[in-house]
Amino acid sequence: MAIYEYECLTCGHSFEVWQKITEDPLKSCERCGGEVRRLIGQTGFILKGTGWYVTDYVRKGKDQDSSRDSTKESSSNSNKDQ
Repeated sequence: MAIYEYECLTCGHSFEVWQKITEDPLKSCERCGGEVRRLIGQTGFILKGTGWYVTDYVRKGKDQDSSRDSTKESSSNSNKDQ
């Protein structure tokens, strides 16, 4: 459900209505019965930061374990060389 804002073209009354996205827009004012128009308002959705990337989230499972194994192998190989 979304909140839609309407304004009456006759009396100037503005009001909000909870509606499903699939519902048709309202056509008449709840006060005077005049024609209404749906307004476009600012959203409360804000994105912050540099963005969303696959690397922003820790992967659990096989990928994480295999990266640990390769790190262990490279460190053990470097110790053998010394």
